[in-house]
Amino acid sequence: MSSISLGDLAQNYMLQRRGSALRTEMSRLNEELASGRVADVKQILSGNMNYLTDLESSISHMRGYKVSSTEAGQFTGAMQTALELVGSTSSDLGNNLLTVTASSLDIVAKQTTVEAREQLNTIVATLNTDFAGRSLFAGTAFEQAPLASADDLLDQLRTVMTGVVGAPAKLAAVDAWFSDPAGFDATIYQGSAEAMSPFRLSEHENVAVDVRANNDAIKAVLRNVAVAALADDPALGINATERSTLLISAGEGLLSNAESYTAMRANIGFVEERIDDISTRNAVEMTSLEYAKGELLAADPYETATRLEEVQFQLQSLYTVTVRSSQLSLVNFL
Repeated sequence: MSSISLGDLAQNYMLQRRGSALRTEMSRLNEELASGRVADVKQILSGNMNYLTDLESSISHMRGYKVSSTEAGQFTGAMQTALELVGSTSSDLGNNLLTVTASSLDIVAKQTTVEAREQLNTIVATLNTDFAGRSLFAGTAFEQAPLASADDLLDQLRTVMTGVVGAPAKLAAVDAWFSDPAGFDATIYQGSAEAMSPFRLSEHENVAVDVRANNDAIKAVLRNVAVAALADDPALGINATERSTLLISAGEGLLSNAESYTAMRANIGFVEERIDDISTRNAVEMTSLEYAKGELLAADPYETATRLEEVQFQLQSLYTVTVRSSQLSLVNFL
C-alpha cells in the first residue's frame, strides 16, 4: 500500500499558510467583538447590498436635514432677537414721547428728539445685522444690508417735509412718502422684493420666513421714530406747538403699531414651532434608521467570543505542532 507524504518545505509552507489564515480570522473576530459589528458586510448580506445602501442614503439625507433645521432655527432665533430689541426700543420711546409732550419743559422735549435720533440709529443697525454672513431682513439679497443709514433716512424726510406748512401736513407728506413705491422702498430699503428661499427640512416639508425691513410693521416703527427725531430739526423751522404735535403723533403711532408688530413676530414664532416639530420627527426617524442599520450589521457577541476562543485554541495547537516538527531529527529514529 503506497502513501503520499509532504516534503519538509511543502509542510512548512502549509503550516505558515494555515497560521496566517488563523491570525487573520482572529483579528477579524477581535474587531467584531470590540465594535459589535460584523467585519465582512458582504458575507452577512449574502452579497445583496441594496437594503444597506437605502438605509445609508436615508441616513445621509436625514443628516442634511438636521443641518438645515439647525440653520433655520438659529436664523429665525436671530430674527426674533433683533425684532425684540427693536420692539422694546420703540415701545419705550413711545411711552417717553407721550410723557414728555405733556410736560411744560421745552428743554425736556428737545432732549427727547435727541433720544429719538439715537434710537433710530440703534434700530437701523439692528435691522441691518446678519447671521452667518446672511442679512436677516433683506429677502433674497442676503449679501447686503437691507437699509440705508439712519442719516440717509432723516435726509430723505427733511426733503419731504421742507416747505410743507403745519404739523398735520408734514405728517401727511411723510405718510405719503413711506407709502409711495418710489419713496422708502426705492431710496432706503436696499433688500430684495422677493422673500428668501424656504428652508428644506424634510423630503416633503419646508418652511419659509418672509420678514423684510420693508414690512409695514417695521416701516411704521421707522416712520414714527424718524418723525420724533426731526421734531426739533432747525432746518425745518418747527415751532413748539408743531413739535408737540409731531411728538404726540410719533408716540401714539409707536404704541398703536404694537399689535401689528407683535403679530409679525408671532408669525415667526409659528415658523420656529414648525421647525422644532419637524426636527423632532427627523430625530426619531434618524434613530430608527440607525437602529435598523445597527441590527442589520450587528455581530452576536456570544457567537463571536465562542468562535474567537476556538480560533485561539487552533492557533495554539498549530504553534505546538510547528515547534515539534521543527525539533524532529534523523538521530531520533536511529
